[in-house]
Amino acid sequence: MTAARLFGSTSTLSISDRSLTLYSAGVIAGPQVRFTRAGDVDLAYHVMGEGRRDIVLMIGWVSHIEVLWELPEARHFLERLAGMGRVVMFDKRGTGLSDRTSQPMSTADLVPDVLTVMDAVGMEKAVLVGWVDAAALAIEVAARHPERVEALVLGEILATAVPDPTHPWGADAQIIEALAEAIESGGWGEAILLPLIAPSVAGDERVLQWFKKLERMAATPSLAANLIRRTLTTDLRDLLPAVAAPTLVLHRRDAPFLPGEGVAWLARQVVDGRYAEVPGDEVPGYLGDVDALMDEIEEFLLGTRTGAAGDRRVTTVLFSDVVGSTERLAAIGDRRWHDLLETHRSEARTIVTRFGGREVDTAGDGFLLSFDAPSPAIRCALALRDSSLATGLELRIGLHIGEVVHQGGTLTGLAVHIGARVAAAAQPGEVLVSQTIRDMVVGSRFTLTSRGSRELKGVPGTWELWAVDGSAPV
Repeated sequence: MTAARLFGSTSTLSISDRSLTLYSAGVIAGPQVRFTRAGDVDLAYHVMGEGRRDIVLMIGWVSHIEVLWELPEARHFLERLAGMGRVVMFDKRGTGLSDRTSQPMSTADLVPDVLTVMDAVGMEKAVLVGWVDAAALAIEVAARHPERVEALVLGEILATAVPDPTHPWGADAQIIEALAEAIESGGWGEAILLPLIAPSVAGDERVLQWFKKLERMAATPSLAANLIRRTLTTDLRDLLPAVAAPTLVLHRRDAPFLPGEGVAWLARQVVDGRYAEVPGDEVPGYLGDVDALMDEIEEFLLGTRTGAAGDRRVTTVLFSDVVGSTERLAAIGDRRWHDLLETHRSEARTIVTRFGGREVDTAGDGFLLSFDAPSPAIRCALALRDSSLATGLELRIGLHIGEVVHQGGTLTGLAVHIGARVAAAAQPGEVLVSQTIRDMVVGSRFTLTSRGSRELKGVPGTWELWAVDGSAPV
């Protein structure tokens, strides 16, 4: 059974918005960090995305779940994954915002932490995504708790770092120790490892300064050094036959220290393993060509590859929904409700055409519409609201603008998801727009009133929402 058949087809909310740098522009305030307790240790986590597919993301080596959002490449990595389901990401104990420890825990010792985080957010079963040592942790969980694991996505992982006659691929122990000593001797916070683990981006001053901050915020020098040393004590070979979940193993062709033959060998040892190799020399999945990796993950989980190849355009999306439709149906009966709804749809389509919109989907009693610009979309929204009132219906309408993928007559992307959430926050008879829309129509004839900051379900950060007052300007 392929993973795509296992999980079923993708929804229309499969790919995330990446062109508008919402985080750096201050529109997204950053991840909403939460804490849960595993024994006597506090673990920091946050949830992003939404859907029936649950995903646990574990960043390899060291992490900081707030700092990761500050680099566009890393943010794109997170957002594309969040477009595939509900994702929880956490800092392993000892790193980031989680409690610090004097010594790194073994991967086996960290298994309860993964389950604790899953329990905290109500994930009974999940896809586990991990890179390097976090991939080893994902294997530990899958082997010991198969009932909690839907599938595995593993990046840059060897079964063992110590070569022997049955497994000739591994690391040079002397190089590992030299790196650990350099970290402990003043190199931490200076990104001395970046040229080794991501040569192609090491000369980018923007990435370099961000990586220095990540190091400082993510761990102490001693813990970081000992996490590197721990790679020499990890041996997963006995666990691999017990991994029954569909498994995707990813490798960048020129990634240092990690020969593709060894990574592919691991994929062959699990019951349902698949190996995928892409161009690049970056070990961390969140650096370099993120889309090449994410396309492989999307195909594995969803059976599609729309991310990099799709027709991406900045688009204004409009969601409408009839208020109280169930109660109205019960009051007037099926036949009358059907006639009323058809009248509304016919008039709505005439209005949409007048304002240059496109009907993307009619779900239930509402519409998903797209526009090339926000101003005609707002005018259309106001006209739809006024027209519906004349037929005895009330609408709630929400608008957002962002980059979406146009494919096969559908729209996908985080921007689509945000638009749906804005509409859900609207009051009956209200046209509500996101801060992004508001910023783009400043100086227009629209009158907008702040409705305050809101958390939108499945979307990182807090969002300022604005109500459009009055009728459509002439």
